[in-house]
Amino acid sequence: MTKSELIQRIADAHVDLYQRDVEKIVGAIFDEIARALAQGQRVELRGFGAFSVKQRAARVGRNPRTGDSVDVSEKFIPFFKTGKELREKLNPKG
Repeated sequence: MTKSELIQRIADAHVDLYQRDVEKIVGAIFDEIARALAQGQRVELRGFGAFSVKQRAARVGRNPRTGDSVDVSEKFIPFFKTGKELREKLNPKG
């Protein structure tokens, strides 16, 4: 699902809201999650999951075309861990 599809679904489910307002709300939520992650904070949405940032140390990699060694710098990677409720919806028992 894309961001525009999410906005459309929310707007369809809540006919009392204007689509432009839904766009602002969804945009604000995503912007706030991105801002918090950029500051190294963790964002937890109960029942859905948690966003965090993981650090990958610098290492020596290999260029797959030439086989030459390449220095890969330290990186910070966004990470998502699903919440219990979402995991149970995706993997129903029985």
